[in-house]
Parts: sequence; structure tokens; C-alpha cells
Amino acid sequence: MKTEPIRSLTENFEAHAQQTEGGVEYWLARDLQHLLGYFKWENFVSVVTKAKTACEVSGHHVPDHFPDVRKMVDLGSGSQREIDDIMLTRYACYLIAQNGDPRKQEIAFAQTYFAVQTRRAELIEQRLLEAERVTARKKLSTTEKELSAVIYEQTGGNEDFAIIRSKGDHALFGKTTQAMKAQWKVPDNRPLADFAPTIILKAKDFAAEITIFNARLHAMNTESAISHEHVTNNQAVRNTLLERGIRPESLPPAEDLKKVERRLTSEEKKSLKNPDGLMVEE
Repeated sequence: MKTEPIRSLTENFEAHAQQTEGGVEYWLARDLQHLLGYFKWENFVSVVTKAKTACEVSGHHVPDHFPDVRKMVDLGSGSQREIDDIMLTRYACYLIAQNGDPRKQEIAFAQTYFAVQTRRAELIEQRLLEAERVTARKKLSTTEKELSAVIYEQTGGNEDFAIIRSKGDHALFGKTTQAMKAQWKVPDNRPLADFAPTIILKAKDFAAEITIFNARLHAMNTESAISHEHVTNNQAVRNTLLERGIRPESLPPAEDLKKVERRLTSEEKKSLKNPDGLMVEE
């Protein structure tokens, strides 16, 4: 397919996208019918029926993606008539394309188009989750630096921070830091947090923030007092996670954060060079 037809079809698909009052993107079936090269409504309806079956088989609620609607159309006499139509989500359009006649140029285009759009949405979601984890790690690092400063200011000992953090890890995981590093296969020279999933990073950060607050509020000036506070806070966070069905020591490790950061930086540079490109990974 030549570049110009692709550009034209893309513009037509996006031009016919509508927005509901709730901000949900949709297409109207009678518009999509012509975009996909179907001249008879009856023929197109048979394709929609197959798409509905595929939707149901995949475990989705059909009315959520194919709600029936009525709309007024202009007649040649100047009057109007109400006709049936169907409101289609992007997923519904994808299923229709997959069940259409692949000999039609428009269908062939739509199959690739919606597959790429769906994959791009998945990639965007994945990158957002990765960015959230990077942000959570940076936040934990900042909080731990603050905790270290508080410990030094109030106890006069900088070496106490490592002891207190280690006790906090044991309270959160029910295992020592070294045991968790061995379980997650963390290199000896790397911190455990660089391989922790986002939920654990946020849990550790929350416990540390409470320790900082109470250590200052109660003017704790010994390692034992701050350790007890930190252990108590991590135990409380652990209990909350357990109540929600999350066992910290049973979670799998996340990808090395340094690799994630390098990938996000590389993709940001690529997007700046090609802001309109569709980069879809295998």
C-alpha cells in the first residue's frame, strides 16, 4: 500500500472518531462501514455480528463496546428519518477489522492500523508504569537521605542509618536484607531497592516518612529508639499489605532500575527526534 493511501485512511479514521460526554472515544458503525469499503449495511452488519461474538468469547461485555443507538438522517425530500446505528469503541473497531474481508484494501489497512494503535497504547501504559517506578525509587532515595540526616542530627552517629534501615527491611519482609538480595539475585554492590517493585518502594518510603516524622516529634536521640520506631512502622505497613493479599517477600523482583532508566532516556531522545512516529516494539 502506498504512503498516500495510508495517510488518507489514517486521517479518515481519526476524523470520524467521536467523543462521548464521558470522554470515551467511539466511532459510529455507519461511518465505519464506508471507511472499511462496505457499501451495503446488511453486509457490514454480518461482520459486526462476528466481531460481537469474538468480543464475547474474549470475555468482554458486548454492550460496553457495541451499544445500539438511533440517529436521524436527512432524506432527499428535505425530511428526516430515524435509523439504527451502533456506537463502537476502538476495541470494537479492531474486532470488526479482524473479522472483515481481508481482500478489501481498507480492511487490510484497518487490521494493521488498529493492531498498531492497540500495541502503542499497551506500550504507553508500560512506559508510564516504568516511569512511576523510577519516580518512586527517587522519592525513596530522597526520604532515606532525610532519615539519615535526622539520625545523625539526633544521635550523632551516621553509621546508625545502615543498622536502622536493615532492621526496617527485616520487619517489612520477615527476612534480612541479605536474604532478600540473595532471593532476588541482587548483585552485592547494588541496593535492594533497585530491584524492588513499585509497591515495595512506596511501602518502604511510607514507613521511612513516618519514622522521620515521629523521630522529630518525640526528639528521639538514640539508635534504639529510632530503630524501634522504624521497625514498628515497617511492621504496620507489612500488616496492611498482608491484609490486602500482598506478601512482600513473595513478590518477584522487578527489572534492574538502571536498565529501565536507560531505556526511558533512550526512548525520550527518539521521541524528540521523531515526535509523530509510531514506534512499536516486538
